[in-house]
Amino acid sequence: MSGLKKSDDPNASKLANREGMRQESRKLEISEARRRRVDKDVVMEIVNLTKMYGSHVGVKNVSLTVQRGEIMGFLGPNGAGKTTTIRCCLDLIAKTEGTITVLGLDSHRDAVAIRRRTGYLPGDFGLLPGKVKSFLRYLLSLSGCDSTKKMMTLAERLDLDLERRTNELSKGNRVKVGIVQAIMTDPELIIIDEPSGLDPLIEIEFQRILKEEKKQGKTIFLSSHDLSQVETVCDRVAIIKNGQLRVVEKIQALREKTGKVLEVEFADQVNLKEFRIDGVSNIQEENNRVTMIVHENLNSVIQALSNHRIINMNLKSYSLEKLFLKYYSEEVGGDAK
Repeated sequence: MSGLKKSDDPNASKLANREGMRQESRKLEISEARRRRVDKDVVMEIVNLTKMYGSHVGVKNVSLTVQRGEIMGFLGPNGAGKTTTIRCCLDLIAKTEGTITVLGLDSHRDAVAIRRRTGYLPGDFGLLPGKVKSFLRYLLSLSGCDSTKKMMTLAERLDLDLERRTNELSKGNRVKVGIVQAIMTDPELIIIDEPSGLDPLIEIEFQRILKEEKKQGKTIFLSSHDLSQVETVCDRVAIIKNGQLRVVEKIQALREKTGKVLEVEFADQVNLKEFRIDGVSNIQEENNRVTMIVHENLNSVIQALSNHRIINMNLKSYSLEKLFLKYYSEEVGGDAK
């Protein structure tokens, strides 16, 4: 008889090792497949982005993911770091640290390929001399797009006169040209930096266009300090302050976190202590008008209200503007660009 135990059999040991390697390989394949599925849904991925201008901080440790088919709002006043972040994503300026992936490609190594698939309206958009139509057709030729159909449609919807010369355009009309050129090639990703200066009716049409592009599966990254614009069209918002992200959240989730504003006008005197209920804050009273922010326990608030005669009552969502001001309640430094 052999003196070897079953566990000492070299052939059995080899078979066990092979089986273990096969299982480990299978786990890696599953993990990689899952990663690829996730990556397909990620259009922009910024990880620990830092950009220094000498000793001044442009942005610091910014991490942000933009999903396919969403409109992401990028909020912050001038100097907060919005344009710096965008320019790093498109490799228009060199980042100091961090990694950026756009459309599954490396932002530096694959910069040309990324720009071919991206429509971009910079905040400092410039125009070449000549007619607007000639300028836009020139940009179409550079992109390799032969059709002018979308260009013409967008110009009509935005009330842009293609026969005007570029040096005759107002600021609002220059922005229209920028919007048209960013969208007319039907890009997968649309990046728009501060599209301000549009007339109110044209602004509404611009917002319609963005929503339609989203329905077609496009991804839109909208940098703005126009709170109403962001609140109307965006799915999520990222707020940046002094070069650092303060919050990244869905618009609706932000509203839920910040509560609802309840305004009540009473016919009689009230004691504010009645409304000191868990989940209720910022209670204020002036001339029998009481305002409060209700985060939860709305039923308890209504029960307290029922003890009084009410003239008028209004319950509304906490505005994005008030939320924005909350994150900018302290003075914003001027180092970020």
